[in-house]
Amino acid sequence: MTKLIEVDEQQQIFHLHNEQISYLLTVEAGQTLSHLYFGKRVRGYHGQLTYPRVDRGFSGNLPGSDDRTFSKDTLPREYSSAGEMDYHLPATVVRQADGANALNLQYVGYTVLEGKPKLAGLPAAYVEDDSEAETLVITLRDEVTGLDYQLSYTIYRALPVITRSVKVVNNGTQAVQLEKVASMQLDFVDRDFEVISLPGAHVNERHPERRPVSFGVQSFESRRGTSSHQMSPFIALVDKQTDEFSGDAYGFNFVYSGNHKFSLEKDQLAQLRLLVGINDYNFTWKLEPAQSFQTPEVLMAYSDQGLNKMSQTFHQLIGKRVVRSKYRDLKRPIVVNNWEATYFDFDEEKLKPIVAEAKQLGIEMFVLDDGWFGHRDDDYSSLGDWQVFAKKFPQGLGHFADYVHNQGLKFGLWFEPEMISYDSDLYRQHPEYLMQVPNRAPSPSRSQYILDLCQAEVRDNVVEQVATILSQGQVDYVKWDMNRHLSDIYSLSLPADRQGEVYHRYVLGYYDLMERLTAKFPDVLFEGCSGGGGRFDAGVAYYMPQIWTSDNTDALARLTIQMGTSLAFPPSMMTAHVSAVPNHQTGRVTPFETRGAAAMSAVFGYELDLTKLTSAEKAAVKEQIAAYNQMRALVLEGKFYRLKSPLDSNQAAWNFVSADKKQVFVAVFNVLAQAQPYLTKTKLAGLDKDKCYRNLATGQVYGGDELMNLGFYDPVVRYDFASQTYLFEAVTEE
Repeated sequence: MTKLIEVDEQQQIFHLHNEQISYLLTVEAGQTLSHLYFGKRVRGYHGQLTYPRVDRGFSGNLPGSDDRTFSKDTLPREYSSAGEMDYHLPATVVRQADGANALNLQYVGYTVLEGKPKLAGLPAAYVEDDSEAETLVITLRDEVTGLDYQLSYTIYRALPVITRSVKVVNNGTQAVQLEKVASMQLDFVDRDFEVISLPGAHVNERHPERRPVSFGVQSFESRRGTSSHQMSPFIALVDKQTDEFSGDAYGFNFVYSGNHKFSLEKDQLAQLRLLVGINDYNFTWKLEPAQSFQTPEVLMAYSDQGLNKMSQTFHQLIGKRVVRSKYRDLKRPIVVNNWEATYFDFDEEKLKPIVAEAKQLGIEMFVLDDGWFGHRDDDYSSLGDWQVFAKKFPQGLGHFADYVHNQGLKFGLWFEPEMISYDSDLYRQHPEYLMQVPNRAPSPSRSQYILDLCQAEVRDNVVEQVATILSQGQVDYVKWDMNRHLSDIYSLSLPADRQGEVYHRYVLGYYDLMERLTAKFPDVLFEGCSGGGGRFDAGVAYYMPQIWTSDNTDALARLTIQMGTSLAFPPSMMTAHVSAVPNHQTGRVTPFETRGAAAMSAVFGYELDLTKLTSAEKAAVKEQIAAYNQMRALVLEGKFYRLKSPLDSNQAAWNFVSADKKQVFVAVFNVLAQAQPYLTKTKLAGLDKDKCYRNLATGQVYGGDELMNLGFYDPVVRYDFASQTYLFEAVTEE
């Protein structure tokens, strides 16, 4: 089998390559690890990118050297540190026992491994067979402190992907404080990029923003303790001419659920440095002798065919080699969630008619949301008390779960395991479980507070309570919510000089909770949620195969949210529901078919009171479920193509294509009607140009090349928020 990593030990050149990409690095003067190239596959390298020796004013030289033509300040680097005459943002900063923060990281050796090692305590991409990938580990050492930085690079055989992470090992004799440890650095020379990021807000997540990379520093980050609604842990660097189907695109996706930071610095020579890692805001980590610190992983994807190919790479990698759940390859049930139907105002008798109606309509799972536990009739109490609310379920939750199962539906249950209410038995028994700063009143959000997941005892309590419910065997699905961001950053379990570790230790504690519960209950389908999209990241996907995309269920708003999310994450990760109108978040009234078209383009379900539907709406639900059953595997397993963006026009459109290119689902949305409308066409993507495709609704047959190059006219409509869906299947040419 062809090697993926070649090492020229004499020239000290490392070449990572597969059939699609190459990544080149080398060792320059002063044992400095230097970046050469990342991009389209090249067969070999013959030294033409040795960095030119030029005397640059005010750029210092190597320690003890009189050679003014070599400077770490101008050299494209693989990993940099403070205090070494490189005036860019450093990848790492270490405060040493004597107060100094200078490091001189020099190359000392490498190892090549088959496959891809796991990262202890952290989610990461994986392989199912060692032949799928190879890993290069390069060690850089600072001789004075004895710190080793082990830089890991994994290249996949079948994907244009390299993953990167860093492990810091203290081989010295004194403790140090890590003040910054990026997971990767990538320096570009002679590239004039634009950057695409995914900013947003609660109920308005992941809106693509594209702008030039200008001189100076730009950062894209979260300081909220989670990956956040406000800035997704993803960026793409693209050439100015890059669009969905042509041009270079470099995507960077951080497998982490806490504070993150993507930094871009364009320097005086128009060279660009990218750093990705844990946000250094309020971060320090005390590293004792013989201890190590592992950074989270960055997924790096390259495309020479535009943004769609970059996105499809992430879809394949995350969907098949980050997600681990047994439901990765299984169909996901069509759910109805009671939240927007009842909010807190329910009991068993009020819920039963919704379940009975779900059975008649062909829905496959009923999900019981917030309010089933403690004495919770509003959001002021009971978080942390995961025992059944007897007033609402006088015969026990199991009695209601049995009713749901007897109707032929699966049963799902909502939890918010990381939170605690003042009005809870857990707080009364264990006030020390609350995350709190000594002598200061903690800050509520949504009238709730945060459990200190840094404490093992707290995590054990959560696991025990949740496992007690799940061990009864009646819960098929868990919706894991988190309805606030972190505050009061302090752990009573840590000494003063380790309080800078709290943000990261909280995330590690969260991963520990999920690892233990998902491993203990592998048959339960877990769905992540954080007020919708507040923790929508590849780190969560490692434990939970799907995530509630946004608390905003408005179909028009979901067009941009879901399309933006698809830049970095697969549709199989996104859950989307048809909700009632006027919509509870926007007040907008959209047609039932449009709500269905948006929701069916992800993991599909409903979020409304089924008993209040008209007969026409009930018929529409049955039609939607029948249609989704035809294409469920296509949506979850097929290739996704963005065709039109609602940010650029009055329309949005996308299509899914099966792996064998025999089945195609298309959704086209028209935002506002016009008195004198322009005629528009939709051209499909990803079909087999040599196949013919039948429109299953009309029976009309078209060539794949026709559908991709000629397209078809969109119907002229006289109402707002219209949609059209099409299902094509390949046929023998007629």
